[in-house]
Amino acid sequence: MPSLALTPITFAFNQLDRLGAWSADIPLRLFLAWEFFESGLEKWNGQNWFVDIQSAFPFPFDLLPAGFSWQLSMWAELIAPLLLLLGLGTRFATLVLMVLTLVAIAAVHWPAHWSSLAELAQGYSISNKGYGNYKLPLIYLIAALPLLLNGAGRFSLDALLRRRLRSH
Repeated sequence: MPSLALTPITFAFNQLDRLGAWSADIPLRLFLAWEFFESGLEKWNGQNWFVDIQSAFPFPFDLLPAGFSWQLSMWAELIAPLLLLLGLGTRFATLVLMVLTLVAIAAVHWPAHWSSLAELAQGYSISNKGYGNYKLPLIYLIAALPLLLNGAGRFSLDALLRRRLRSH
């Protein structure tokens, strides 16, 4: 028999579990949607600088014309965040943004030259000191991982569609 002293704590945790089942993913969806959509808007309003870094893109993205890569990344950063907000096609949208982030890390954020793990670790920062700056994109990848693995959760269009399909 549980202690009466633990009953309020147990009750509180049970309520948090119920709330979490419906909404634990929402902060991640909002955070990633904002960050990527903002980047997409910068591309929408900016000039194509992919021409300068196209050769740094990993295969097969280095084979695509810079203009096409720019458009592809811009539209991915505008559409996938909207899908995240709605919780619609969440795993697909997350995968698209993760691939985009990996390409960005390889082309822009990874240190150009490093000869030791200590030098590589210096790139785990948000700076432009010549060691890379892969910290923020790595944070995005880690934040996206639960959405890729678990989907959008119960408070999403994905869950609504799943419930409707099961009832038919």
